[in-house]
Amino acid sequence: MIAARRLQRHFADGFIAEAVEDLWEPWMRNADTALEDDALLLIIQQELAKRCKKSKTRGRKATPAEVVLRMLLLKHVRDWSYETLSREVRANLVYREFTRIGGEKVPDDRTMGNLARQLGPEVIQQLHRRVVEIAQEKKIAAGRKMRVDTTVVETDIHYPTDSTLLGDGVRVLTRIMKKVTAVAGKAGTQMRDRSRSAKLKVLAIARASRNKTEPGRQKMKNAYIQLLEITSRVAGQAKKFSREIAGRIKRGNLSVLHKAKKQLDEMLPRVQQVLRQTRERVLRGNTKADGKLLSVFETHTEVIRKGKAHKPNEFGKLVLIQEAENQIVTHYQVCEQRPADSTLLEGCLEQHVEQFGRAPERVAADPGFFSAANESKAHQMGVSRVSIPSHDTKSPARKQRQKQRWFKKLQKWRTGCEGRISVLKRRHGLRRSLYKGPAGIQRWVGLGSKHARGEAPGSRYSVLLHRSPFPRFILESSFLNQSVAFPLATQPRSERPEKFPQPPTRSETLSRILSGKVTRACPVLPRPNRAWDSAVEPHKT
Repeated sequence: MIAARRLQRHFADGFIAEAVEDLWEPWMRNADTALEDDALLLIIQQELAKRCKKSKTRGRKATPAEVVLRMLLLKHVRDWSYETLSREVRANLVYREFTRIGGEKVPDDRTMGNLARQLGPEVIQQLHRRVVEIAQEKKIAAGRKMRVDTTVVETDIHYPTDSTLLGDGVRVLTRIMKKVTAVAGKAGTQMRDRSRSAKLKVLAIARASRNKTEPGRQKMKNAYIQLLEITSRVAGQAKKFSREIAGRIKRGNLSVLHKAKKQLDEMLPRVQQVLRQTRERVLRGNTKADGKLLSVFETHTEVIRKGKAHKPNEFGKLVLIQEAENQIVTHYQVCEQRPADSTLLEGCLEQHVEQFGRAPERVAADPGFFSAANESKAHQMGVSRVSIPSHDTKSPARKQRQKQRWFKKLQKWRTGCEGRISVLKRRHGLRRSLYKGPAGIQRWVGLGSKHARGEAPGSRYSVLLHRSPFPRFILESSFLNQSVAFPLATQPRSERPEKFPQPPTRSETLSRILSGKVTRACPVLPRPNRAWDSAVEPHKT
């Protein structure tokens, strides 16, 4: 039976709530208020109820929708794996209280993985839209401003080369055929393990690629020819295995054989495509083969170039991030194929009108979104000011327009997109998607972008703390419910004194707090690595 919330409280819930009441982080308070929305829980409950018929009213008690939603939020906020999520929630009373588990048993990593896969990309989109509606109801996002930007979310693959892709194909096909042989025995075609020969050829190609001379290139080409021959033989053997399983020549556990046949039929076309593109490049010199694969596992991966010097080629999917006031991510989109940025602006405006019921007054984007058609379309839809620069323009009127104060002000506001994308990648895992397939990357992006909004509008304390112009260390003592804060040294060397006072140790600071001498944030410096660090005047409390 799947319920929206826990129907019965545990006897330990009251003790846990009282013990951790003052230990919650600021973002948890804001998220806890937003997650009390019944519409969010109804979306989760209806989707989980599709796993079995009448599961909303019958059967043993399953994980409530509220617990599933809060566990997934905590996972992506902390950028944890399911295993780490389960371990941390079990060991932390604050997390138990936040996820509404209390004294009950924590779902293990396998259970959470199965429940999360049940929530498809469409469900994540519904949750996203509902969260934006909550922001509208709280008057956090009014839809008067809009800014857009694109980034790349990488898929979970290694750097693609033809030799390693061929090696992956040999390894996977051999592994599947070994499972079939273990079940069916020696009936039909006998398997020959060529994985060691393929591995040696891959290593030989890697060594030969370091030699840029003509003999080195010829040696690498010969190794490629031998690797192509090995992979072709393994693929031919896999075809025979698939036919013999279908013809009932190989007999045994039907579930294992059917699963193996499905995997062989899925992997064989991919390996054959890698064989074709390798022959085109190595033997014919054609680097633009049709249907080129970058991974035999994540076949939807694309090569995307964003002009980065440190990473000229990125392997993944292009993602559009759209924001309104107060850094609210109002929309995200994982593009099926790499489009030009200038083709995305019109769709963003239409989505904004659908979400807020009005066109934004001001729109800002980077030069990649510029086109005269985009500007005219935006004005037709009711946008009063469009700040999209064009670096290639030669029109004096256009150059003068881009120097106006409102244009520059909107461009300064647009740069916040870069910071938002950086936060999404560094803190919420959008640098690389660990979920499999096209649906997996959409779920990963949706869950990650949904959690980034909790930082901006809810807690002024957290915003000021994270955006303080001077770096600060925060030493938090959870059992004391106190915070000891101090700034870094900002004085120039010429103004630093020659002699420095010795600051108290951290144990001395804690003893002062325990003795009651310090009742507020203690402006005491810890023992510095450099002597001049302690010469900074502490903040007055």
